[in-house]
Amino acid sequence: MMKTITINECAEHLLKADNILILMHKSPDGDAVGCAYALAHALRKAGKKAMPACSDDIPKKYGYITNSLEIQDFEPEYIVTVDLADTPLFGDKLIQYKDKVDLCIDHHGSNTGFAKYGYIDADAGACAQIVKKIIDCMGIEIDKNIANPIFTGISTDTGCFKYSNASVESYRMAADMLECGAEGFFINNLMFDTKSRQRLEMERLALESMKFYNDGQIAVIFITRDIMERSGAEDGDTEGISGIPRQVEDVKIGITFREKEKDNFKISMRSSGEIDVSALCKKLGGGGHKAAAGCSMTGDINEIEKTIVSLAGTAL
Repeated sequence: MMKTITINECAEHLLKADNILILMHKSPDGDAVGCAYALAHALRKAGKKAMPACSDDIPKKYGYITNSLEIQDFEPEYIVTVDLADTPLFGDKLIQYKDKVDLCIDHHGSNTGFAKYGYIDADAGACAQIVKKIIDCMGIEIDKNIANPIFTGISTDTGCFKYSNASVESYRMAADMLECGAEGFFINNLMFDTKSRQRLEMERLALESMKFYNDGQIAVIFITRDIMERSGAEDGDTEGISGIPRQVEDVKIGITFREKEKDNFKISMRSSGEIDVSALCKKLGGGGHKAAAGCSMTGDINEIEKTIVSLAGTAL
């Protein structure tokens, strides 16, 4: 059973530790990458050895974050997870640590409490907001190498401040990061306004697959292995695509089926906030936030689609 501690206690635990390994979830997004690298930079400024780790390759577009930190080799003595809600999200390369986590820092209400100690704030728009508070409590001065990943985490997890989880604190903290040297225009342009040709081709094929249910209140798209191969897209190109079906007028629940391996699908749900998609995904072994959640399922895609659509229809 995880013991919940305060922000100040998180800072105290980290300042007492050394040789710290910071784990992020597989298929990392901007918040996970931002949290891990911001915390690593802060801990190194405190004289610690610290290194982020992920089961999957970090998308190339985050190079401005990852290239700012030199690799350190050490035997981990203290394990931290950031933006990671459940052990299946560790991925194959990091699953060895699932029972060894000392501190969990997260903003998912569905967090399963797998660590010894944890701080979970489901009201935080991004996990990066929590990490920033911990860094402040550690007494570490925030420079550009910390500000850039914190800003990235907040901006990407709030959809460039468009989503309902973008709070007053999100805006204020992002502004603080700009004052500390974060390259806001560069980051937002790269995250939201720059797409590879492969990504655009993948979007085109995904749009062709779109289906509507329940009088247009549910929209579904598919990212199959065939679509990935035909478009030439990489895993990093899929980030943010789960928001597309929700963008259609009158759609209340948008669902994206991403085929990771043959007959193995990652399902992402997005809502306007009226429907708690986290509750729906929890019934299928997943979780997340009220307006953005996910789960994984294995089997025939047609049967999985029927199950998911039926569940979403019942919620409506």
